[in-house]
Amino acid sequence: MEITPLVWGITIAVTIAFFVYEFFAHVRKPHEPSVGESARWSAFYIGLALLFGVVIGFVPGWGWVYSGEYFAGYLTEKALSIDNLFVFLIVMAGFAVPKIYQQKVLMIGIVIALIMRGGFIAVGAALIENFSWIFYIFGALLLFLAYRQAFAHGDSDPANGKFMQFVRRILPVSDEYNGDKLTVKKGGKRFVTPMLLVIVAIGFVDLIFAVDSIPAIYGLTNEAYIVFTANAFALMGLRQLYFLIGGLLERLVYLAQGLAVILAFIGVKLLFHALHVNELPFINGGEPLLWVPEIPIWLSLLFIAATIVVATVASLAKTRRDDAKALANGTPTSTPEQKKEHS
Repeated sequence: MEITPLVWGITIAVTIAFFVYEFFAHVRKPHEPSVGESARWSAFYIGLALLFGVVIGFVPGWGWVYSGEYFAGYLTEKALSIDNLFVFLIVMAGFAVPKIYQQKVLMIGIVIALIMRGGFIAVGAALIENFSWIFYIFGALLLFLAYRQAFAHGDSDPANGKFMQFVRRILPVSDEYNGDKLTVKKGGKRFVTPMLLVIVAIGFVDLIFAVDSIPAIYGLTNEAYIVFTANAFALMGLRQLYFLIGGLLERLVYLAQGLAVILAFIGVKLLFHALHVNELPFINGGEPLLWVPEIPIWLSLLFIAATIVVATVASLAKTRRDDAKALANGTPTSTPEQKKEHS
């Protein structure tokens, strides 16, 4: 895939322009977005992402194979980003962030996520270019992450974990919010507000999710440009999606298991590819194992899409049954924030 420095420059400039516009048009003035506003902008960004994938197919020298890789990567990154939103929801509830300031926290968190993923993309591209054995490591990492995603999801509270306890020990923290300010001066001493702690927690969560997402998409494409654009489009509109499906997030009870299946599938795909291009001397004498099948991108795209649909439908069916059972027993259902208050 021929990507000139000019194309890279334009892509990065347009991405930055979108986020700058988002800040000045929607985030700078604190408010809680309406459902209509969130729905319109979510649809706009999803439509833009789909249109970009079609454009890739029509551009001479790129074509529909790369378009398929982009769509598979975008679907995977979007699903992982929704899982990221669920953790953001837990962080917001843990720090009791006022609704009108949540937009700003999300915006900063998404920008941090894009910067971190950009760094991981550059490192990943350099490793793949120089070391074919890195596919073994990426594949094994994804299988481990799939196991963790399936069996350890939601076991920790990012707002009160060891990392945040360490941050609280080294920084003087005020007890209450002061608007959307990050620091406040009291009695001649400078304190950080809980708003800064939220941003630090979100940044830490972004770092962990970057470790998941970048090896996953490199299992679908070797093109750094596709990896970057799929990540950028997955993160665009994520803020609006948070407010649009915030009440739906706690109903996606099988999302973690669905993502685990996707990560495991991509991990196996990576290991197959590593064996297919093998150069390690202690495996088959350093020769490629050409009999090992390569999983085609159309199958990856179909599998990822089907897994997301099945996980979503199964989640909604289960929560509907649980709600009906709770209603029959006279037990009210509760949101993550209410569950946290009760605990």
